[in-house]
Amino acid sequence: MGKLPPMKKPRRRKSSHAKSRQGSPKGSLWRRVLLGLGILVGIFIGWVVYLNYVVVNKFEGHKWSLPAQVYGQPLSLFVGQTISREELRQELETLDYRWVERISGPGQASLRGNRFELQTRGFIFWDKTEPSRRIALRVQGGVIQSLRVLTGPSTRLLRLQPPLIGAISPRHSENRSLVKLQDISQLLGETLLAVEDRDFLDHAGLSPRAIARAFWVNLQAGRIVQGGSTLTQQLVKNFYLSHERSLVRKAQEAIMSLLLEWHYSKAEIFETYLNEVYLGQSGPHGVHGFGLGAQHYFGKPVGQLNVAETALLVGLVKGASYYNPWRHPERAKRRRNLVVEVMLDQGLISGRQAKQAQTAGLGVVPYQRRKLNNNPAYMDLVRRQLRQDYSDEVLSNEGLQIFTAFSSRAQRAAEKALQQRLKKLEAGYQLKADSLQGSIVITDVGTGELLALVGDRNPQFAGFNRAIDAYRPIGSLVKPVVYLAALESENYHWASSISDAPVTVEGGDGSLWQPRNFSRESHGQVPMIEGLMNSYNQATARLGMLVGLDKVQALMVRLGGDDLLRERSVDEVVPAYPAMLLGASSLSPLQVSAIYHSLANDGVRVPLRAIRAVTDAEGKLLSRYQLAIEPVVNQDKNYLLQYGLQAVLQQGTAKRVYQTLPNTMALAGKTGTTNQQRDSWFAGFSDDHLAVVWVGRDDNGQTPLTGASGALPVWIDVFSALPSKGFRPQASENIVARWVNRESGLLSDEGCENVVLLPFEKHNMPRQRSQCVRAAGSTWDWFKGLW
Repeated sequence: MGKLPPMKKPRRRKSSHAKSRQGSPKGSLWRRVLLGLGILVGIFIGWVVYLNYVVVNKFEGHKWSLPAQVYGQPLSLFVGQTISREELRQELETLDYRWVERISGPGQASLRGNRFELQTRGFIFWDKTEPSRRIALRVQGGVIQSLRVLTGPSTRLLRLQPPLIGAISPRHSENRSLVKLQDISQLLGETLLAVEDRDFLDHAGLSPRAIARAFWVNLQAGRIVQGGSTLTQQLVKNFYLSHERSLVRKAQEAIMSLLLEWHYSKAEIFETYLNEVYLGQSGPHGVHGFGLGAQHYFGKPVGQLNVAETALLVGLVKGASYYNPWRHPERAKRRRNLVVEVMLDQGLISGRQAKQAQTAGLGVVPYQRRKLNNNPAYMDLVRRQLRQDYSDEVLSNEGLQIFTAFSSRAQRAAEKALQQRLKKLEAGYQLKADSLQGSIVITDVGTGELLALVGDRNPQFAGFNRAIDAYRPIGSLVKPVVYLAALESENYHWASSISDAPVTVEGGDGSLWQPRNFSRESHGQVPMIEGLMNSYNQATARLGMLVGLDKVQALMVRLGGDDLLRERSVDEVVPAYPAMLLGASSLSPLQVSAIYHSLANDGVRVPLRAIRAVTDAEGKLLSRYQLAIEPVVNQDKNYLLQYGLQAVLQQGTAKRVYQTLPNTMALAGKTGTTNQQRDSWFAGFSDDHLAVVWVGRDDNGQTPLTGASGALPVWIDVFSALPSKGFRPQASENIVARWVNRESGLLSDEGCENVVLLPFEKHNMPRQRSQCVRAAGSTWDWFKGLW
């Protein structure tokens, strides 16, 4: 039987019901399309919701990180104030006053002979608001002879606006000064809209007309020469987005612009744009907003811009780097004049105003005065003191206003003195150029306010701050503390005889300490006053060991207080071993200033401070740094020491002072020199100023300089430029003046041979008299003029 062919299953015909369940291929495609569109719409809606959240959250939240603005002390003008014509002129230029023939607004000044006329800018201080005034004053003989208020509230003491000396900026280095719509002129607002977005008040974030116009202009030019972005789109791009060029980012920009216009008014958007727009660069800091832009380029508030300045600032919106007026002045002028033409076409200014603006100079301030941090050493000090009360985040984000004691006059004097004198020293001693370094700290005597700080021979250097961080052996600067400790012991007075014989002290390890005088000579028995006056090492070492190392150490700590011990322990700062008596302790110029300020301030310690007050961005007082005082030395004892420090300048190691400064000015101070002349110091004071100067090498190398030949000339240059009053310390009834014989230390009479007039406490003075040998005149009677 043959094989049967394979059986085939019969086909079943699909029913109409089955057909309807399966559907047609065309229907299935549409469902997929609709599903895809639904997903895309959902994603788009989710994206829009997210963008809406971003828009609202940032716009209504903390929009910007606002740097703390740091101000120096304002210049106060009053009849009788000591200031020269040139100094006042320089102060006004520092505050960016413009010299004009006729004054028409704030921030302008005129000078005819000795007569100044100026209109001040109003300013909100922490304690009161100073209104704008127009004044006339006359300066003659280095003194303000008259001051008259021409317009505004009358006053006898006028405070000018404080100089802006720096800013504590956020990490991303954006800097701005917030303005409100009412702060800007109508001309600035209308010019900005005319140039950047004429349809701003009519569109809803996007302008089809602007897009079409830009498309047509670009098509004719064959390249992109005009953008179609609205002012709202510019704000979104700068405020929310990166500068990436892509279709996605452009779409994001368009959607966010519509959302921004939907949520907020035109006034709110325009005001935010005014504060966000990028207008240039100042070092590492971006200049954002018209408020800071006006200060950066013209040194004036935005509400005081004239037509030409307004046009230039608006013109910079298109490209602040490309039209930089300092680097590309001709390019900037062409851009400014183009904006002026727009202002004229739109009827914002007259033809006469347009012609004046187009022929005017750019009017920008000198570039070197536009750096946001022109005082790095002082700003470093401000930051350190602020961090005791404020976090870095608050300082760089909340727009605080910091009012300090910084003095432009003192800072200029210190910077110039250090720069010029170091060059002269290098040339005079045939040293390698720039081999010497230095630092200066200037303090106001009485308040303890730090007026100036120089941490490098290049005052713009923002690196190592020698005024605060250079711990160097202080040498003979410590000797006044030794002699004051002796006076406090009641066993010594200025006529006491002390030995200047060689000294040998054996250490615990068998080493020998054998200090020698700088001259390598010994002087036998000398009056104590001459040991200090001539800075005898042997006499000072012997005296300090007799008084007690622990007493000298404790006195240094009393004088310096927390400023001395803020970072190190007592034994680290002032180790109680014999070499400490001759200045082996390493201190910074700032710490030395703390010690000497107590001596200059009649034995009253005041913590050194840079900051006076802190307000928030709205001017509300947050902190007021009050004066804190603590008497640490008996006033009579301190009076006696001040006399000894005057003797140093009159007859001792610093007598070259009066080769330059008038000998009628009572000054006091002490030279300091360390081993192998590695460090040159001088600390000296008048009635109102204390200055500490250090000169040396960063590599701790030897120099040919002593305190008298290195640091002292710098100090003299500072005090030659800084108006100061000689001090006249008031002696109590317990202080008397007596003539004594310099050799025997016994009482004598005026006119006897080899006598000196010295101050004593009534209960601690010589009791015996020496025989009087008449002489033609006394040998040392300069103290009579002080008595």
